[in-house]
Amino acid sequence: MQLVRQNEECAVRRKNRSRVALAALTVTAIASGCASGGGSDAVRPAHGQQPLQAPPARALYSYAQQLGAAHAARVTAAKRWGLARTPLTAPAPPATKPRLKTRRGFEVKGQSKLPPVFTTIPTKKKVVFLTIDDGAEKDPAFLRMMSDLRIPYTAFLSDYLVKEDYGYFTKMRDRGVSLNNHTLNHRYMPGLSYARQRREICGMQDVIEKRYGKRPELFRPPYGNYNRDTLRAAKSCGIKAVPLWNAEVFTDRMDYREWDRDLHPGDILLTHFRGREDWKGTMPDMVRRAMKTVTAKGYAVARLEDYL
Repeated sequence: MQLVRQNEECAVRRKNRSRVALAALTVTAIASGCASGGGSDAVRPAHGQQPLQAPPARALYSYAQQLGAAHAARVTAAKRWGLARTPLTAPAPPATKPRLKTRRGFEVKGQSKLPPVFTTIPTKKKVVFLTIDDGAEKDPAFLRMMSDLRIPYTAFLSDYLVKEDYGYFTKMRDRGVSLNNHTLNHRYMPGLSYARQRREICGMQDVIEKRYGKRPELFRPPYGNYNRDTLRAAKSCGIKAVPLWNAEVFTDRMDYREWDRDLHPGDILLTHFRGREDWKGTMPDMVRRAMKTVTAKGYAVARLEDYL
């Protein structure tokens, strides 16, 4: 019996040694393949690095290079545009969009069947959303700055201002900016009849579709004022949501809706297309003010439409 057990133990040890040897050979083969510089699949490495040949390794290497290049470009752009700190990069958009609800106190009668009105997107991520209203100032430097810094933003346009230069906002659209509805003439909506409100909203829907190729789903009432007829009219024109704001950016300050005068995850920021005629500075000055506050508080600017 003892001899049988010894033979069994020897067999087990031989089997384990065979497995180890096979694993070693496999590792050697993989290492040899990864270290080989031949073949059309090889990726040229940086000086002092091993070539990467396996497809997952190539993809990872390429992705890391892209991230590094994008960050370096953003750092350079931040210095060029006079930002004290490089803007933080927003995290990936949520796979499941948050459920939007009308903010308490902002409801109208029958709100559950009307587009939601909100000032903050439900999220735990440290992101805020920059939105810009009307279209009065058409500063080319602003377009360059936002493209260089890769800061996303959403525009809400009024035709009586936009029509002075439709082409400016075509350039904006071509840079991936979403163009949305702020009415034709920027009227105080609760002071208008349902029919006139509908003309203001649907008319702007038609303008944006004609000029920029897409009918918006977002609407912001002028001054943030609305009533039940406003939301009914907006819904009838194809509007799905009514984002307001929780903080407002100027060239020299930020104003807050909340008592704590601070930013919160998911806050929507409002500013305007304005220049020196209305402000103590330019639109790039406004961006510098916004990013100084946002970045210092550890927030990134994310794309609003990615959360809707």
